[in-house]
Amino acid sequence: MNGLKALLLQKARFAATSSVATALDYGLYVLLVYTLLPPVWSNVVSFSVAVLVNFWLQKRFVFTLRRRLSRAFVLAMAVSAGGLVLSTGLIWGFGHHPFLAAHQYLNKLLVTGIVFFYNFYLKRYAFERRLLAQTHPEDPA
Repeated sequence: MNGLKALLLQKARFAATSSVATALDYGLYVLLVYTLLPPVWSNVVSFSVAVLVNFWLQKRFVFTLRRRLSRAFVLAMAVSAGGLVLSTGLIWGFGHHPFLAAHQYLNKLLVTGIVFFYNFYLKRYAFERRLLAQTHPEDPA
């Protein structure tokens, strides 16, 4: 499989598994923000639950593990911690805009789109030790 086709297929699988985790994150966020917690804390809880589900899905369906599972988990959680900081900062910052403050579901949707790209490339590194489309010697060309 050529490099571009393989990358596009991997991104499609990443998008599919991320969609499941995102739906969980988004649904839990909306439930919490409209019933129990303020936006920042709702984001912390919903994001954290989705991260654990997402790790398992990505390990199973997206990435080829090229390092010890424990190391991949630690790196993926570090990437996710950065994603949590980034998404929470964006939720907070965009929440100062009156329209987005009144429509938290749109705020979360905007932030999710931004964080998707951050996550793909850094999670790819956590699992496969690569950021870009280079191949490994054991990969068939």
